[in-house]
Amino acid sequence: MLFRTIEIIVKLMIVIGCGLTLTSVLTWAERKQSALMQDRIGPNRANIFKFTLFGLFHPMADGIKMIMKEDFIPKKGIKLLHTLAPMIALFPVFLILAAIPFGDTLIIGDKEVHLQVIKLNIGIIFILGIASTAIFGTILAGYSSGNNYSMFGGMRAASQMISYEIGMGISLIGLLMVYQTAQLDVMVKMQGEMLWGFLPKWGIVVQPFAFFLFMAAAIGENKRTPFDLPEGESEIIGYFLEYSSMKFAMFFMAEFTEIVISSALITTLFFGGYQIPYLFETGFHFPWGTIIQLNHYTVVIIQTTGFALKVLFFCWLMLLLRWTLPRVRYDQMMNIGWKILLPLGLLNLFITGIIIMWIGTI
Repeated sequence: MLFRTIEIIVKLMIVIGCGLTLTSVLTWAERKQSALMQDRIGPNRANIFKFTLFGLFHPMADGIKMIMKEDFIPKKGIKLLHTLAPMIALFPVFLILAAIPFGDTLIIGDKEVHLQVIKLNIGIIFILGIASTAIFGTILAGYSSGNNYSMFGGMRAASQMISYEIGMGISLIGLLMVYQTAQLDVMVKMQGEMLWGFLPKWGIVVQPFAFFLFMAAAIGENKRTPFDLPEGESEIIGYFLEYSSMKFAMFFMAEFTEIVISSALITTLFFGGYQIPYLFETGFHFPWGTIIQLNHYTVVIIQTTGFALKVLFFCWLMLLLRWTLPRVRYDQMMNIGWKILLPLGLLNLFITGIIIMWIGTI
């Protein structure tokens, strides 16, 4: 019992620590990446003893600046809801991280440690359910600010998140049909199997169409360009217009943590999670017969490193899209969600069902 308690605490510290660290680094990466794309230097002012470290001290400087700012609440605002809204927006994203497996089972002596904070037999359903609660944070932020522009941004955010959650959920049903499970750890293990002896059974292989639908829906859920209508800096500023200090920082953190969550889910559902092609419990077993024996701990390290690199790649890709695509109009955004993603998701389910009925389980 004591070992299990310590195990859960350690895994929570690892997941939250890595999530917060990556979120902070992404705030620097976005500015640096946009600067490189626009032929600028980017963040380079924050320093310690004139040592800038490529601008990596900027997230630390941002945190200090946010702490030092006044925590302002509008005169017409609702104090309790105004305070709770950023917490409601931030808490669900960290809860989702706890359900994502970041490695296989680690054996320490006679103990087995599952590299997943919580194992659920309804993993995908849990994630979709918890993700939907973030809507309350945005709509409460707009409502409790006592500002019409904030309320307008909150309404936009709520309608957008509801619309794209439907497309996101439908895109995942195809995976449930193929893998016959909603458990994320089981789904990842099944992606370690081989099709025709050489092709990994990753989600991108068995559900390629669903991947693009999920990717588009995830970007829409994150409320980032080209779907950043709830913020719309040139129009309404957004649902966090009346926020300052650490309350604004929590909304800012929630946005970047959602990028980490989306990247981790794409990795887990469509790119094998921690699975590396041809890497099994005893080492690499290649289709042409070559075998590279590895011990258990080396295999676990390679798998967790592979998972981290995949997540970092999709984080980079989402930042790239942020500075590549122009913002769409609000009516275009809603049309994409209801008239494109939803019908295509239903079409994908129909085709998947026909294929499974025709050839059996993939």
